[in-house]
Amino acid sequence: MKYLVAGLGNIGIEYELTRHNIGFLVLDRLADEHNTSFEHNRYADKADIKYKGRHIHLIKPTTFMNLSGKALNYWLKELKVPKENLLVIVDEIALPFGNLRMRAKGSSAGHNGLKNIEQLTGGQDYPRLKFGVGDDFPRGRQADYVLSNFTKHEFEELPFKMDKAIEMIFSFCTAGIERTMGQFND
Repeated sequence: MKYLVAGLGNIGIEYELTRHNIGFLVLDRLADEHNTSFEHNRYADKADIKYKGRHIHLIKPTTFMNLSGKALNYWLKELKVPKENLLVIVDEIALPFGNLRMRAKGSSAGHNGLKNIEQLTGGQDYPRLKFGVGDDFPRGRQADYVLSNFTKHEFEELPFKMDKAIEMIFSFCTAGIERTMGQFND
């Protein structure tokens, strides 16, 4: 069975450790744990791992966040992965820092990366793992907040939260989305 796990973020050193790049950070940690590395490929940096008989393709789109759908649409077709075997990891300001919530489908809730994925893959019916980054910003400063680095306290907690996200990814690929949501959702 094949799966495509896409971590959303922005390319460039200036974005590397920002809240908006949590998708990239989770996949980097996952690749490190499985002794693999990302290679630049069409529209994305890509790595592959095997886990309990599953072939899991990891991508970090190089199209910038707002055009993430271009990379996802390309790799879904190129790898012939069914849309229900796609999992998108994305930052979520509506969740407290570190809270994780998997959904089988849903709206973009104003997230430009998710909006673009909806437009280019044909709708909202794809699984996503929302990683809470909190909402500690003044009105009208959302973009500055998600493009800022994590606090010192958040950095200390981040490895534990990312490990839980990785557990959820593997559960999604082996046990399915319903069981994963029931077991892990905060």
